[in-house]
Amino acid sequence: MEWTQLKVTVSIEKLDETAAVMGMLDNGLMIEDYSDIEVNLKTVYGDLIDESILNADKNIAAVSIYVPEEKNYNDYIAFLKERFAFLGIDAKIELIGLKEEEWSTAWKKYYKPIKVSDRLVIVPMWEDYIPENGEVIVKMDPGMAFGTGTHETTRLVAGLIEKYMKNGDRVLDVGTGSGILSICAAKLGASSCAAYDIDPVAVRVAKENCEKNGCADKIVCGVSDLLKQVEIPDGGFDFAVANIVADIIIRLAPDIGRCLKNGAAYITSGIIDERENDVLEAMADVGFKVTESVHENGWCAIVFEKTSK
Repeated sequence: MEWTQLKVTVSIEKLDETAAVMGMLDNGLMIEDYSDIEVNLKTVYGDLIDESILNADKNIAAVSIYVPEEKNYNDYIAFLKERFAFLGIDAKIELIGLKEEEWSTAWKKYYKPIKVSDRLVIVPMWEDYIPENGEVIVKMDPGMAFGTGTHETTRLVAGLIEKYMKNGDRVLDVGTGSGILSICAAKLGASSCAAYDIDPVAVRVAKENCEKNGCADKIVCGVSDLLKQVEIPDGGFDFAVANIVADIIIRLAPDIGRCLKNGAAYITSGIIDERENDVLEAMADVGFKVTESVHENGWCAIVFEKTSK
């Protein structure tokens, strides 16, 4: 089997946060941190340490994972870019073992039509697909934005949108990425969707995907730092989704209620199983009750309902 090293280099102050994000993709992390070499090692084993390590920049660190050949490394890169943007981490991302011109298009071979719920089928733009038995087709070209339909969290949330969203709902999509969840909502009967992302590239890709799916009249895409630039309709949104990460969902908790009407469903994901209780506690503190929690391969999606608290 062939492996590709996915390496992320950051300032030493961002090492812990970067390792936490990388750990969402793989538990086998390789961390390069030379900040304490001189203090803890040089005086004892100095003669045994390679000169290149002693001379390494102590202000930066790197975290790597190894991606097997059957995995779609473009999904990994897009996931990392979105998460780092939300966390304000300036990261250098490298694929070691592949030339850029190879991986920039080679990932397409891993991306095929996938059924994410009873009705929704995510189909890449370059694939032909004939729907069966009332299937709803969402055509996607992820570009450089996260959200192809192949990641567990995207599939979990898409299925929950189909289950809980009502025809005519006004939907808020925080951290829209490729726009896939807003497009799913629009095609399942939402009257309007407000899709926001902090990354202008993601917003551009989302707009293009909405147009290609014939949903541009229902979906407004915009740049927003979390909820700061969100335009709230009279009475609040009927339904909301946030497929981000646990820390950001917790940061959203005190403010999300002002965007939603009482009784609105709010689907959260991008949560690793170990952080589920943290999210549950944060949302309970601001008056949301749990409707359902679903899990897949270490990832969790939770449906909340806004109460009058």
